[in-house]
Amino acid sequence: MKNHASAQNIGGRDNQCDATAVRTGRDGIRAYALLDGIGSSSAVRDWTRRTAARLARRAARAGDAGTALRALHADIAAEEERQDRYWRQYMPSAAAVVAVTAPGKPLTVAWAGDSRAYLLRDGIARRLTEDHNARRVWPPTATSEGGSRNLITSYLGRVEGDDALQAMYGHNAVDTAELAVKPGDRLVLASDGAYEPHEDAGHDLVVELAYEPPAPLARAFVDLAVATSREALPKEDHRFVDNATVLVVDLTP
Repeated sequence: MKNHASAQNIGGRDNQCDATAVRTGRDGIRAYALLDGIGSSSAVRDWTRRTAARLARRAARAGDAGTALRALHADIAAEEERQDRYWRQYMPSAAAVVAVTAPGKPLTVAWAGDSRAYLLRDGIARRLTEDHNARRVWPPTATSEGGSRNLITSYLGRVEGDDALQAMYGHNAVDTAELAVKPGDRLVLASDGAYEPHEDAGHDLVVELAYEPPAPLARAFVDLAVATSREALPKEDHRFVDNATVLVVDLTP
């Protein structure tokens, strides 16, 4: 019986440019990846699907999320076409998050961009990632709205590495986290089109993510995200509603 399920809703876009992938490695290693493609075109859609599978394979082989995502980020950044300042802006890119489980080892998580990982434990939803976007760089204050959460500051396809992004934004190209897994833990990977509408509406993520099997819960989560986005916009703006994607995983130690 599968311990995981994913679901997607295309929202108002022409293409579903999010993608998930799950791969198994040696000695019980499992890798779970979610990519949120930047833009909405068939080229971005196809690249994101291939790259999600590529990331999950690397992570399953490496047995560590950070090792895999850092290597893939560097490989994509080194592509010849991306060295040209003009052409790189037209090449596919994506926010990425990947998690790896291995028997007897901590859960490892790595990300570049604003796709998120959550861990649900004992009725609490704990966010494991910290968004790479302008809101993190310039947080809201009493006198300022802060930076835009829609301007992401790292992603697969960006050519700058850790040193450059630390100088510009104060964070690495790829960040990581790890923690020990307990019986009953649930991992959730989500694109911003999935989590932002719930967050904006004040929905309780534990209620939305904790109390059903992965498959029906994942479907309900993305469908409600898109419906909530549409309710917040005039009808003529429904075409701007983002893709929503979630991957739900029941973990065992």
